[in-house]
Amino acid sequence: MKAEQYVPGTPGLDGWRKSSYSGPEGDSCVEVIDNYPAAVPVRDSKTPHGPALLVPVAGWAAFVGAVKDGAFGG
Repeated sequence: MKAEQYVPGTPGLDGWRKSSYSGPEGDSCVEVIDNYPAAVPVRDSKTPHGPALLVPVAGWAAFVGAVKDGAFGG
């Protein structure tokens, strides 16, 4: 699966949760769905009816690991 694949509209997808790394003010929230087959849907919480990127599971795991390791200055 390529990282540039996406779901054009996400209202029919259930199970979204906000990232624990999202800002408390709600202005920079990322939402994901856990246990989606073969990919991790990722969307901007400010546009819940908009598109979602489908990130391959291995790529998402690498990204989350890098965030936890402070690779992005957080």
